[in-house]
Amino acid sequence: MYVGFGYDVHRFCKFRDLVLGGVKINCSKGLDGHSDADVVIHALMDALLGAAGLDDIGHLFPNTDPKYKNISSVLLLGLVYKKLKKKKFSVNNVDVTIVAEEPKIYPFIDAMKVNISKTIKLKRERIAIKATTNEKIGFLGRGEGIAAAAIVSICKIAIFVASRNLDN
Repeated sequence: MYVGFGYDVHRFCKFRDLVLGGVKINCSKGLDGHSDADVVIHALMDALLGAAGLDDIGHLFPNTDPKYKNISSVLLLGLVYKKLKKKKFSVNNVDVTIVAEEPKIYPFIDAMKVNISKTIKLKRERIAIKATTNEKIGFLGRGEGIAAAAIVSICKIAIFVASRNLDN
């Protein structure tokens, strides 16, 4: 089994949709970034890539490349998943924490799980998404942006299949 950790943060900006976990959230401001600035998916992608020993998202999808301008991060997650499958990795579980003073995240968690589940072919019960605040401390606490951290475990498909057979 291999474990990876990812972290991302973006500041708020006006005149942009807020997208978290591939879900468009009704909010007066969105996050600033080259792509759709989805911190949930960005942290998840970096965790998956790190667990597989691959380059991070900044290297794979540079913010200097116009083809990634405003691109859906869920689409990029699909590309990361294909890279893992090519290396014969299977995703075991995903655990994400979102840090935001606003908006309230809880109502959107199930939809985020659905998006992630479909994209990386992982059962929803193997995906945990939690939300917390920064207790009004620092730039996150002042509501200047949103951060997300993710941890994942992956394993080689041959090992995964063999261990599943032992359980039966």
